[in-house]
Amino acid sequence: MPRSSTGPAVAVLTAAALGAVGFLGYQAKATAPEHPTEERSSSHASDSKGKTKDKARKRPAALPAGSGTGVRVVYALGDSRVWLVGADGKATRTFAVGASSASPDPGTYQVTSRNPSGVGSDGVQVEHVVVFHQDEGVTFGFSAAMDGGMPDPQAQKKTGAVRESRADGTALWAFAQPGTKVVVTA
Repeated sequence: MPRSSTGPAVAVLTAAALGAVGFLGYQAKATAPEHPTEERSSSHASDSKGKTKDKARKRPAALPAGSGTGVRVVYALGDSRVWLVGADGKATRTFAVGASSASPDPGTYQVTSRNPSGVGSDGVQVEHVVVFHQDEGVTFGFSAAMDGGMPDPQAQKKTGAVRESRADGTALWAFAQPGTKVVVTA
């Protein structure tokens, strides 16, 4: 019976494939965030020499210092992020949001009204509307677009929509009852 010469070749190819998979797994682990729930910030981009552009290396999942105490919604304008904070001062949820063409001034507000659905000031069908401020005819509130879209921050019409995903909108709706404190930070 003749022997097959493909046995050693298959063994070599198998070993090479396993080595490649192992190396890729090592690389993935080395670049993964320290905590899986943290998101990487786009400010961590490196220049052509591999140096980090943002030396402070902001962690977007960290609750902003000086954002108050007690039960509250914290909205960081610069990070375009919201935190839902419980009575113990710990965030129970954080998520990215999309802001529209107008932003409220940093300060402390409270939820003034809620609406399960409607049409946003930008003409988009929304759900889970949580309003916390009104200034010069602009209403500021959180909502989720039914089509999953985000507002246009460059729009000519001043609108105060702060949009989140539908899942995040559902969580904020359940959390932010009328009178709930909303802290807006820079």
